Amino acid sequence: MNLNGKTALVTGSTSGIGLGIARVLAKAGAQLILNGFGDSESAREEIAQLGKKPGYHDADLRDVLQIEAMMRYAESQFGGVDILVNNAGIQHVAPVDAFPVEIWNDIIAINLSSVFHTSRLALPAMREKNWGRIINIASVHGLVASKEKSAYVAAKHGVVGFTKSLALETARTGITANTICPGWVLTPLVQQQIDKRIADGVPPEQAREQLLAEKQPSGEFVTPEQLGELALFLCSEGAVNVRGVAWNMDGGWVAQ
Repeated sequence: MNLNGKTALVTGSTSGIGLGIARVLAKAGAQLILNGFGDSESAREEIAQLGKKPGYHDADLRDVLQIEAMMRYAESQFGGVDILVNNAGIQHVAPVDAFPVEIWNDIIAINLSSVFHTSRLALPAMREKNWGRIINIASVHGLVASKEKSAYVAAKHGVVGFTKSLALETARTGITANTICPGWVLTPLVQQQIDKRIADGVPPEQAREQLLAEKQPSGEFVTPEQLGELALFLCSEGAVNVRGVAWNMDGGWVAQ
């Protein structure tokens, strides 16, 4: 697929899933705008080697004013956003009655509210062009729950529901909105859970296998590049009637 002439903003794209998706879109010819707090220099250099020199904005997605500044930057520097990939997310594990209120608020802000803000700000230009792709990266936790992840599960279920509403509002246009729901991907967030098992005395390889065996029947991690290829398909004309879908790529997790 050729995405020349399209600008893609991927939030949380200096590492992990977001960077993997950015790689695939850049290889297809898109102009990338990266966002995130990781090693932005390395990410920008890598994407530049794959195609065009990317833009970058360090907006803290907890802050509406910074999100608005990022979207103005995309408009002024690149003519707006054609492909919006809302990927940024954080996680915290704790029982509900011990869940820190400030972390709950941060998770809802980054994982859910930022999806609303970037979408509302990208839509006017997409409507003018009668073309746009909004791809929200949720999680299998947008479809099923796990204990001690209440804020993350609530936010990701919210992303799935929000995307369905958005898809209905844009159903008669050239704009599509869909959600991708990954299972275990070996990101820094997931590595933290493996490291916790190792700290409890489980050997590293066994800790990895235990984590996968509990949820993911394939016994393999989903890769960021696989998620990128799915995002690329959702940008294609072949996916023009894929609207409001929550598409899980999870090694069979939700099939159980």
